[in-house]
Amino acid sequence: MESKVWFITGASSGFGYEVMRMALERGDHVAAAARRIQKIQELAAQYPDRLLLVRLDVTDREAVMAAVQSAHSRFGRIDVAFSNAGGGHFGPVEELTEQELRDQMEKNFFGSFHFIQAVLPIMRSQRSGHVLQTTSIGGITAYPFNGAYHATKWALEGMLQSLAQEVASFNIHVTAIEPGAFGTNFVSACTATKSMIADYKQTYEGMLAYAESSDQFAEAPFDAARIIIRVADAEDAPNRILLGTGALDAIKTDYQQRIAEWENWKWEDMNNKA
Repeated sequence: MESKVWFITGASSGFGYEVMRMALERGDHVAAAARRIQKIQELAAQYPDRLLLVRLDVTDREAVMAAVQSAHSRFGRIDVAFSNAGGGHFGPVEELTEQELRDQMEKNFFGSFHFIQAVLPIMRSQRSGHVLQTTSIGGITAYPFNGAYHATKWALEGMLQSLAQEVASFNIHVTAIEPGAFGTNFVSACTATKSMIADYKQTYEGMLAYAESSDQFAEAPFDAARIIIRVADAEDAPNRILLGTGALDAIKTDYQQRIAEWENWKWEDMNNKA
């Protein structure tokens, strides 16, 4: 297989780091972007000709555009754009500040939006490419006290589904990567609203305690990275892929409940009863 050129955001940890490492090990070229690049500098010495390190905050649109152009100038093309930067925020919707919600949207939605817009002209010109976007199981279902995070991931899912149809004729694939619980230190890096309303406080604090313990049963990012690499190589790449044990069962339960409610409150039936 011909080597690929990757651009990976959020490359300093979790899925981004593991995919970067595997891509380099198999002979691919990688532009690796992160706000803190210290962890991946050791790889730059190991792969001086095939790894480009970029210190990048994806919320800075102009910096994202410049970084993508720099990678394109260095490697001549971009085959796979893996948009992986992001983070989470916990808090009751009633108590979220507008700034907390805006910060989540800037990091998870607009950061990805900037990156996707930066790579699309290159891929469209090539008439080939693959956009991989880390969303979450939280982009297709929802849990309490995660409203800000879910808002960003559901927004991404909608944009990606539309995008996939827009660029298919240019031989550009789009895949939403939807992981469940993995040991990526995601929870420890999340921000949180301090709940002051007594009606929420006990349940919210219990959820936070449960979330903080989740790393002990989370799956290894390495295993997810192997699947992500396989998806990037697939000629019939999916538009969505769930990662993690039990993820599909959780989604089936959720969607079965939705369909049952839609059927129970079917428009035609309600009109006939009116």
